[in-house]
Amino acid sequence: MKNKPEHQHNLNLVFGKKTELYFAIFCGVFLLIGYLIEKLTGFADWTSLLNYIIAYFFGGAFIAIDASKKIPKGEFDIDFLMIAAAAGAAYIGSWAEGALLLFLFSLGHALEHYAMNKAKKSIEALGNLSPKTALVKQNDKLKEVAIEALKINDIIVIKPNTKIAADGVIISGNSSINQAPITGESIPIDKTFIESTNNLPDFKHIDKKHIAFAGSINGDNSLEVLVLKLSEDSTVSRLIKLVNEVETQKSPTQRLTKKFEKWYVPIVILLVILLCFAYLVVDESFNESLYRAITVLVAASPCALAISTPSAVLSGIARAAQKGVLIKGGKALEDLGEITTISFDKTGTLTEGKPKLTNLITLNNFNENELPKIVLEVESLSNHPLAKAIANDIRVNYNIESQNKASNVNAIQGKGISALYNGNMVHIGNVKLMEDVGIIVSTSVITKMENFLKNGHTVMLVGYKNEVIGLVSVMDLPRKTAKNTLKKLKQIGIKQMIMLTGDHQNVGNAIAKQIGLTVVKGNLLPEDKVTEIQKLIKRDKKIAMVGDGVNDAPAMALSTVSVAMGAAGSDVALETADVALMSDKIENLPFVIGLSRESKGIIKQNIFISLGVVAILVPVTILGLTNIGLAVAFHEGSTIVVVLNALRLLRYKLN
Repeated sequence: MKNKPEHQHNLNLVFGKKTELYFAIFCGVFLLIGYLIEKLTGFADWTSLLNYIIAYFFGGAFIAIDASKKIPKGEFDIDFLMIAAAAGAAYIGSWAEGALLLFLFSLGHALEHYAMNKAKKSIEALGNLSPKTALVKQNDKLKEVAIEALKINDIIVIKPNTKIAADGVIISGNSSINQAPITGESIPIDKTFIESTNNLPDFKHIDKKHIAFAGSINGDNSLEVLVLKLSEDSTVSRLIKLVNEVETQKSPTQRLTKKFEKWYVPIVILLVILLCFAYLVVDESFNESLYRAITVLVAASPCALAISTPSAVLSGIARAAQKGVLIKGGKALEDLGEITTISFDKTGTLTEGKPKLTNLITLNNFNENELPKIVLEVESLSNHPLAKAIANDIRVNYNIESQNKASNVNAIQGKGISALYNGNMVHIGNVKLMEDVGIIVSTSVITKMENFLKNGHTVMLVGYKNEVIGLVSVMDLPRKTAKNTLKKLKQIGIKQMIMLTGDHQNVGNAIAKQIGLTVVKGNLLPEDKVTEIQKLIKRDKKIAMVGDGVNDAPAMALSTVSVAMGAAGSDVALETADVALMSDKIENLPFVIGLSRESKGIIKQNIFISLGVVAILVPVTILGLTNIGLAVAFHEGSTIVVVLNALRLLRYKLN
């Protein structure tokens, strides 16, 4: 990744990181003041000239230093040509034209340089996932150590509701762990200790119900974890490495102007030098040759070309911002316009990202008004995320409140929950829990459960007075706008849409069926998502990835354009992303893709206009068929046309 030149750090001491942008604005302000004084007042000429000179300073400072750094290396680019053209314009008295050249170019220059170092911020955000210290158990005493000091086979104690410090296997305790930061799973996973640590298989082959990942969040119970990976080998560290690697694979946009200037600028410089000596072969004075050479320099300075892309990019980014979409630079804007394949994360992107009560069904003719009350009373006593979701939705959907009639709650790890209600035991959980307490589950009930499970629901039975009285299911539901969004994406030409999720395949399939998505890849770890993205890039060249979690960061960084769900997104997803839907509205995605396509079209139009004017103007000035005033008029006219064309983007609407 290209670092910011050292001189910019020095100048940035003036106003901070936005110094270059402020300088461009100051240039425009003093240019306008000078022009108004010159045209509308009777003040002395030196007053307007002073403002033009100040405008020259602010507009040319960064450009001149850039050019001066490159000249010793033999690099003559548009920066050098713009400074030369401005100096030439000043020499022949066209100060306003020179200041306008510098203002427009410096504004584009500032926007180009004011870009975030995404890789650095991504890595910093990932690094914050893991705690800095861990509690190590030694001789029945706890000692706090830095995670870098952890060794293989250390035993660390994870307190309730804290982040897990290292990858390892649980050797004591049971808990519900939120793995969403690592795997993207929408519902916390019940974890239990492993019976024996003798002859442990390789980490990736240990049953996942015994595994704890660094960066995931423990539930309400304490755990002891046997460290199996050093800090630098943990899942979080691997994510950092993945982000680092894929970020370096992204080269900066090679704009047409950058390729063009490699041969254009040296030719113009050589031509201007030769024209200075035209008096040796043409019957004219040295001053006349010099005047013509400077006229050609002004005519040939590709101001319109230089701002053709930045002006369109600025307008496109501003229009997106009005709709609550942050686009990080011209590369993202241009690339998004070429996308025909989009991959989506599921949790928090296509879905709401939190479990919701989907069914509360009475069985065996139990009183349907009594079932919600019983479930609410029992689940209200639990701190499990699913219990909280169920209790909250019952309160809202059935408009009832807990009467504190349940007591003696007991969470049974991996099975469910039991409590005393009106003198009788209530059990809410899986079939195994019912069997353990002697409640018979009929084949028809099991069939009903399996149907819900196939459709992506998490299902629990309710046992009371030695029989099954109800069925409860929860699910991370699709966003209400997801289906219509996918439909619009198809209408605007997105040919392939794929869901990549860390959740189970059947959960992904269920969501996809509801929103009209046909391709689903489930059970994916972060590195699996990267592999899938690599396959898509190989097939379709350019793809977009839409996600919201840390586990999406490596895949997002590898994709051509990464889109983060803003409000619900993690810091690392936002920093890695090229585009952020700040209002968390996925329905803005078709709009921003349409805007990107329109922007790309306008950029092409602007380049054609700017090159066309130069192609006509340069030969005419060389032949002496026009004077400096007419050359500047045509030159600035093309600049105005390019800017106005770009401003059309501010009124863009998706049809």
